[in-house]
Amino acid sequence: MPQAILIILGNPPYGGTDAAWNALRLVGQLHKDGVTVRLFLMNDAVDLARESIKPPDGYFDLVRIVKELIAAGIAVRVCGTCQGRCGTARGEPYYQGANKSSMVELSEWVRTSDQVLTF
Repeated sequence: MPQAILIILGNPPYGGTDAAWNALRLVGQLHKDGVTVRLFLMNDAVDLARESIKPPDGYFDLVRIVKELIAAGIAVRVCGTCQGRCGTARGEPYYQGANKSSMVELSEWVRTSDQVLTF
């Protein structure tokens, strides 16, 4: 079994597919399976780290799911450059626990992961 898996999520939370939802479900399941899993949000996925993002009617609250993953001890990092450039809530801060990060840390996470998955 891999020691560490990095999941990089770049799809918007509610962008017409279930990519973000499925990625978050996989993060949770890997954690339950005892795998060290880390989540890096970039591009429009950074909206998952913003309080103002609310689910459309009939959708799961993906922001709440990310907060639950953080509370479970899963490391979540969010692209600092993307904060002002990406998502529907450009420029809004990230909530506590979704730590602002950089390509330096993402590079380190890639190098120290046994597997890297992108969504």
